[in-house]
Amino acid sequence: MSETLPPIKSEPAAIRGPDGTLEAVLDIPEQSDGSHIAVICHPHPQYGGTMTNKVVHMLAKSFNALDAAAVRFNFRGVGRSGGTYAQGEGETHDALAVLDWAAQRWPSAALSLAGFSFGGAVAIRAGVERTIHRLVTVAPAIDRVSVSGERLPSCPWLLIQGDRDELVDPARVRMWVDSLTSPPELTLLPGVDHFFHGRLNDLKDVVVAWLTRQRVI
Repeated sequence: MSETLPPIKSEPAAIRGPDGTLEAVLDIPEQSDGSHIAVICHPHPQYGGTMTNKVVHMLAKSFNALDAAAVRFNFRGVGRSGGTYAQGEGETHDALAVLDWAAQRWPSAALSLAGFSFGGAVAIRAGVERTIHRLVTVAPAIDRVSVSGERLPSCPWLLIQGDRDELVDPARVRMWVDSLTSPPELTLLPGVDHFFHGRLNDLKDVVVAWLTRQRVI
């Protein structure tokens, strides 16, 4: 069962991105000491994906449950973020800009990275380029955004996939994971579709339990 969340303060932020200002929201638990920060990437910008997506919000809440602050942001061209859609390449640079901003704001913090769908694939790409302590990807769209199987993040990595996902093929994801030399920890959730309808608390429970086992937060 999911635990009650600590009081959260949400505040807007404007982050300098490579193609314009990126709109962001910081979700900061009352008891956060700034030692652990998570950056969360949202689903496909051209299919309604934004930082207010319910899975993205639940990922933020999962980190908040362990007193870690979370940074949700809109990719270029979404909401009030400047720029235009850039096939996953530009969005990877957006994620890197947010990671760099978070590292400057909390210089001693352990950085985690998470993402859902398109944002999950972007998070994998960005996680290779920066030092991150934990990576959480939910139904990563590895067929929509090019992800190299040869160059992957070296940090502890959790991949969560619903076995009834109608947009990201569960069998394809499992085959891809099995092909990797250093695969992520894969959790397949039975009866779960792409958007985790009715199963968001299950998602949170899996993430919180994994983070707790990692003892980073």
